[in-house]
Amino acid sequence: MKTFVIGDIHGGLKALPQVLKKAKITIEDTLIFLGDYVDGWSESAQVIDFLIELNKKHECIFIKGNHDLWCEDWLRTGKGEVIWLAHGGEETQKSYESYSEEQKQKHLAFFQQMKPYYIDNKNRLFIHAGFTSMHGVEKETFKLNYHFDRTLWETALATDKNLSKKSELYPERFTHYSEIYIGHTPTIRYNSSNPINALNLWNIDTGAAFTGCLTIMDVDSKEFWQSNPIKTLYPNEKGRN
Repeated sequence: MKTFVIGDIHGGLKALPQVLKKAKITIEDTLIFLGDYVDGWSESAQVIDFLIELNKKHECIFIKGNHDLWCEDWLRTGKGEVIWLAHGGEETQKSYESYSEEQKQKHLAFFQQMKPYYIDNKNRLFIHAGFTSMHGVEKETFKLNYHFDRTLWETALATDKNLSKKSELYPERFTHYSEIYIGHTPTIRYNSSNPINALNLWNIDTGAAFTGCLTIMDVDSKEFWQSNPIKTLYPNEKGRN
């Protein structure tokens, strides 16, 4: 039994079976998805279909990302926020054009069941973006930070990697968990097409929405596998701008 974490997919369905096959996933394995399943490439609705079926065969944990939050609001109200439409929402709407209201309601229920974060039995935290409370994720007062915060990631990058965890200068947010896994901020912004480790945090979003790949990682061994660059799987599309 292994535990795998999967980065942001952003409608790139063709990449998902690629990484599951490369990692040799079995029905005994646990799959933890870090969110942002939609918005970007043309198969957002189809990604959700795939995940719903995958959940019937595997132990899956689905974290909710900011793009999932926006899509959920649209499925519930029929109204899409301007910021969502400008950042992949239009492509997601198009992917739902052939879907019945019943199918959309099934997807809405799936979004509503997603977790804001997950802590496993080894005290590893899995969250889409981050949190700001120095007392830990459970004490966060502004819950949208789970989906949008980047200060956790920025703090990890800015902290001296040689700083002892016992030091008074060590940022307290990182002391509550053995490891933290996030998505949300593409590593390609930092000139890396691979996951990035800073302190005890791992960023698994390797830019699948843009020019990067989808990544899956074994959280125990830290071995990871990647899809082809998603732009090569959708050569006639632009992905997210």
